[in-house]
Amino acid sequence: MVPTTFGVLMLSFVLFYVVGGSPAQTVLGQHASQRSIAAFDAANGYDLPLFFGHWATIDALRKGAKGEMELAFPLGPGRYALPGARSVTLREATTGTLQRYTGKEEVTVPEGWTLTTADGAAAVRRRTRHLFDSQFVRYLNGLIHLDLGMSLETKQPVSKVLAQGLLPTLSLSVPILLFGSVLGVVLGLLCAASQGGLLDRGVLAVSTLLMSVNYVVWILLGQFLLGFKWPIFPIWGYESVYYLVLPVIIGVAGTLGADVRFYRAAILDEVYRPYVRTAVAKGVTPTRVLFVHVLRNSLIPIVTYISLSIPYLFTGSLLLESFFGIPGLGSVSINAINSADMSVVRAVVVFGALIYQGVNLLTDIAYGWLDPRVRFAS
Repeated sequence: MVPTTFGVLMLSFVLFYVVGGSPAQTVLGQHASQRSIAAFDAANGYDLPLFFGHWATIDALRKGAKGEMELAFPLGPGRYALPGARSVTLREATTGTLQRYTGKEEVTVPEGWTLTTADGAAAVRRRTRHLFDSQFVRYLNGLIHLDLGMSLETKQPVSKVLAQGLLPTLSLSVPILLFGSVLGVVLGLLCAASQGGLLDRGVLAVSTLLMSVNYVVWILLGQFLLGFKWPIFPIWGYESVYYLVLPVIIGVAGTLGADVRFYRAAILDEVYRPYVRTAVAKGVTPTRVLFVHVLRNSLIPIVTYISLSIPYLFTGSLLLESFFGIPGLGSVSINAINSADMSVVRAVVVFGALIYQGVNLLTDIAYGWLDPRVRFAS
């Protein structure tokens, strides 16, 4: 779990670095000056190397009136490498004293001084504090301390933004998971008990219909019939539990078809095992055989299936929250994508990945409790 989680964090970090664009221009606007962009990047660590390095290239040069490259703004204290520089000039802030160096491509600017000119420099690189003073290390350090950064859109900590959307999402996704799983297992048991009968065929037909219609169609149909045509449920808002009834019904209906077919197949795999015939021969009632012996031995594939579906509940919740105006993680994600708030989007992706890893771990542990034959390697 540890190396897999680390790989997920690294992959998501690199992907968002490639497609995220400039956070400074997103916040400050496309016409922001180089100086303000550099100050924003320095304050948020965006001017550091991606993974490791002693030097970080900063965008501090511009083309002058005569076509030569010059400093776009004075550089504060630090150690700089200026490849190609013929001369550099330092200025003391209070007295205005100037110090000029010729043929020096690396210079240390002390406290109270600024680097004002670097004639002929082809690039500007700033020395980092150490080899691993990088964006990725700062990102991991923030995750360890539950510091996910600041939301560029709301100007709030990302952890606070996620916390505000977590409760509405859980209040929607947990009932969908519980009701959907219980109803799916019960229908799967009934289908297995009457295999080939009228009940089995009817449930399979309805399951196929539920699977064949797109999730969005069920949302629109439910809102039209139960919210508009027959105004039984509200279709927008998050004011009470009553506002969650219709989204939960649609969420259960949207996933029930696939659930029932899988549970039925998993239970039928156990129905024809020798221990079932032995139990029937000993006079155990069919109901006890089905609900005690068969169901218990079918729990491992059922639990595996449920665990794999938990992360996808967030995808379904995203649609439901968007259509029903529920301020959960789904609406938070949509708003962050629309406003290019990459800090929030990345946090949601990492949050989902960590949930997936945690659920897989708990599922593996549950195997030993469900089946005494399963043992864990030390």
